[in-house]
Amino acid sequence: MNEELPELRASDADRDRVAEILRDALAEGRLRMEEFDERLEAAYQARTYGELEPLTADLPVGARDVPVLPAAAPRGAVGPAWAERIVGGEGSSSAGIGILGGFQRTGRWTVGRRFTAVAFWGGGEVDLREARFADREVVINCVAIMGGVNIVVPPGVEVDVRGVGIMGGFDHREAGVAGDPGAPRVIVTGLAFWGGVGIERKPTRAEKERLKAERRERRALEKERRRKELG
Repeated sequence: MNEELPELRASDADRDRVAEILRDALAEGRLRMEEFDERLEAAYQARTYGELEPLTADLPVGARDVPVLPAAAPRGAVGPAWAERIVGGEGSSSAGIGILGGFQRTGRWTVGRRFTAVAFWGGGEVDLREARFADREVVINCVAIMGGVNIVVPPGVEVDVRGVGIMGGFDHREAGVAGDPGAPRVIVTGLAFWGGVGIERKPTRAEKERLKAERRERRALEKERRRKELG
């Protein structure tokens, strides 16, 4: 693999191709079921080419079948995976307020250029995994006073955390993780006073369903392999 590739972002197609190599290796008896499970999970969690390469390096087709990086997209271009989710216009919701209670923004909704989340002795969840975006860059302004706001972003989205915590805090674990080409950028700002703003990255529901399907397929392949061995 080119030495410049390991830190570059992998696409869903890249992860799928590595998964296909692993399935073939399982069917051929080159991998045990436990190894296959571990490598497949790592493949779908991989963010870069460097994380994908070791998963197939010891397989006969591994080193040469890891996808070749395509030419870099022009600066500012929107990748096909994100183009349909950056829709312009206004957001379907501009605020979520939880006072002595809670709120949720989840599923298919459109986050505007600026969204305000307020939690006062309560909590709120802003889930962007299935969301559309009014712009390439959106701002989520959080006010958490003796309460909490949790923001969920999908893989590939860049997060920039700028909030201030006073006897409280903002989660910075996902800050600085490079985004996919053309993916939205989410700026998280605001104030946490005796409260907190959490940020976590989770796969989309579609990816979870795909992983479940992969597990079912693995079980079927293993069952067929054992049947042939016993036969």
